Amino acid sequence: MALPPGLSGPVEVALARSVERLPAPGALLRYEPKWDGFRITIVRDDAAARLWSRRGTDLTPVFPEISAAAEAQLAPGTVLDGELVIWDEGRLAFPLLQMRMARGPRSAHVLARQHPASLAAFDLLAEDDVDLRDHPFDERREHLEQLAASWAPPLNLSFITSDAAVAAEWFRSYTAVGIEGLMIKSGADPYPAGGARRWLKVKARRAHDVVCAAVIGSVRAPQQVVAGLPVDGVLRIVGRTGPLGPTARASLVPWLVPAAGEHPWPVRVRSTTFGRFSGPRADIDLTRVEPLVVEVSADAAWDSTSFRHPLRFIRARPDLRPDDVRPPTS
Repeated sequence: MALPPGLSGPVEVALARSVERLPAPGALLRYEPKWDGFRITIVRDDAAARLWSRRGTDLTPVFPEISAAAEAQLAPGTVLDGELVIWDEGRLAFPLLQMRMARGPRSAHVLARQHPASLAAFDLLAEDDVDLRDHPFDERREHLEQLAASWAPPLNLSFITSDAAVAAEWFRSYTAVGIEGLMIKSGADPYPAGGARRWLKVKARRAHDVVCAAVIGSVRAPQQVVAGLPVDGVLRIVGRTGPLGPTARASLVPWLVPAAGEHPWPVRVRSTTFGRFSGPRADIDLTRVEPLVVEVSADAAWDSTSFRHPLRFIRARPDLRPDDVRPPTS
């Protein structure tokens, strides 16, 4: 037998649309955690199990513990959609996933023992070489739960609820272990294809005080705030905001003072200073200013040295001193 067209790998996965808040409760809504990991599909054919990233990269040799478990525990003709995660001291550790990706296959078996990955499976696209993508989500989930009943780690079933109150509690509490927020799906929908973003995602955000010691743009027309925090006794760049709107820009400008004398940051940095996923590798000019505390909001993606996703500017905090600011505790 052969896998259905489009499911032999790499697989085009369903995407989600970001929303600012949880939608109103509905009888057909299903809520799942938004895991802080790498999206993958596992394709188990007659020969082996292969792991494919969202962008079509074959990750099989990088995560041998997952491919071995999938080959042992999944029947040929199975295709799973899920998230690859690493737990470290009871918290999701995305930087360890990044490290394993960067090291590649050469040290994969050693790293698999030191920092083993796990799969949180949340959808079943094929079973026994039958394409399930046109089936309603609730039906696919039922098949997935039956399949997962015999699994052992590192293969795991992502949990789910149809109770809006339970989902709201997850949203409030699970950021403590690094879960970014919630995914919301309709139990009646087929697997979204062709770029349709029928799934919703909402990220939990928290307010943080950071040090603005530079902006992108000019002092009179700042485009983005460059955020700093004391890390190992040094004020380090830890992220930047998204583009500032007119109101935010107007509220920030009165507090920006061009830097005078020594400054902890250079006048030009690489885009990778703001994280691995910061777009094309290029130089970015900074307009250095006298350090000013500002309040921003951030999602759960803090990795102890930087924010991986863009921040949102809330307000200037001239009532606080830069020395008063501390990195997030989790």
